[in-house]
Amino acid sequence: MSTWKPITQIVQDVQSGTVSAVSLVEKSLAEIEAKADYRSIIAVTKERAFERAAQIDAQVAAGQSTGRLAGVPFIAKDNFLVFGADTTAASNILKGFDAPYQSTAIERLEAEGAICVAKANLDAFAHGSSTENSDFMTTLNPHDKTRVPGGSSGGSAAAVALELAPFALGTDTGGSIRQPASFSGVVGYKPTYGLVSRSGVVAMASSTDVIGPMTRTVEDAALVLDCMAGKDILDGTTIERAAEAYSQLGQQDLTGVKIGVIKEYFGEGLDSEVKTVIDQAIEKIKHAGATVEEVSLPSLKLALACYYIIVPAEISSNLSRYDGQRYGYFTDDADDLDHSYTQSRSIGFGDEAKRRIMIGTYVLSSGYYDAYYQKAQLVRTKLINEFKDAFNKYDVLLGPTAPTTAFKLGEHSSDPLEMYLTDIMTVAVNLAGVPAISLPAGLSDGLPVGVQLIANQSNDHQLLSIARSIEGVLV
Repeated sequence: MSTWKPITQIVQDVQSGTVSAVSLVEKSLAEIEAKADYRSIIAVTKERAFERAAQIDAQVAAGQSTGRLAGVPFIAKDNFLVFGADTTAASNILKGFDAPYQSTAIERLEAEGAICVAKANLDAFAHGSSTENSDFMTTLNPHDKTRVPGGSSGGSAAAVALELAPFALGTDTGGSIRQPASFSGVVGYKPTYGLVSRSGVVAMASSTDVIGPMTRTVEDAALVLDCMAGKDILDGTTIERAAEAYSQLGQQDLTGVKIGVIKEYFGEGLDSEVKTVIDQAIEKIKHAGATVEEVSLPSLKLALACYYIIVPAEISSNLSRYDGQRYGYFTDDADDLDHSYTQSRSIGFGDEAKRRIMIGTYVLSSGYYDAYYQKAQLVRTKLINEFKDAFNKYDVLLGPTAPTTAFKLGEHSSDPLEMYLTDIMTVAVNLAGVPAISLPAGLSDGLPVGVQLIANQSNDHQLLSIARSIEGVLV
């Protein structure tokens, strides 16, 4: 039996006075403490959470409006600026950083009555696919402690799977919501680029970073998205949200829905047992009335190489602000300013951050910009056009979220290229800026397998509606 009711029912209980917000915070913090051995949480925001819960209970008692998420505890990935705990992005270079303001996403959730109770672990600066790159701890998979939960939002995915709170927030730059959702057996939603403000979230790669919810059901994900979505003057990349509520999911069945199964995601490298689970899911979807056909996007084979040129280039720029002079880690025994920069960054950054800074600086350098970065952007444009062509024929595209189930702890730690290959089925979505969702599709040897659904830009409502229907046939 689930620890938590659906979010809408939790809110009804709080607003009716059946359950207090304070008791929900107590329950969430107790779950966090009881399951601390999975190491999914970096810090709790206990004092502030109880203050906010008491305020919500007082509003309920006074008959005042409390919002669509009244009293619902949630967990934020530790790259979101949040009051009540340090924001570290799981990196030593930001250890002790007390955020002077909160991210827009957190502010909007709090305006609807949600209560942040903790900060989740991640790969430092969201650089990774296993949560093993955290400078503080390695999160364990909720289904098998010898395996990774995925990354970089592994702490958030594990927190939802362990039912530490009804939902968690993640960021997705190349699959960092969807891949850990697949490995941990939860729902992970990556919205259209720009639909949710990135203001107040530690930047990784600004042209692909997206914020989204990790939940137990599609309906919960849609409600959380609905509370966060829309333009923000603090983020110039934000777009207008749909007039209709994302939480009002209209699609009731799959009759007439056209689904394109991505050919390139079923070739070499796909684990045979993962393929079996996805094939079984496809048969259930067909049986439910959807039209399912194979579709080819030829440039997908270039997506990972393209991604690992463009994203490190942006990382090298975004991480230049961590210089040990204004905030974060600094060395106090430097001989001069240049030495201070070098020492602070050499000690403060982990190996993966340094690796990406060096790659990014290299591809942007004189003589190599045209050879690498500019060509990668041309491939990106080609990829975007192939997605557009596919969506002229299909409502959604379908494939596995990841080529394997969760791998063993340490299995890819010494081989960065092997680690990067775990993102092979997710990075293209970020390069194209389109929305995607990972749903639990079944189990392979007791480990979760995720199926990925992709829709055209700004078709988030349609994607969520179809995903809810597919979720119903896969249960």
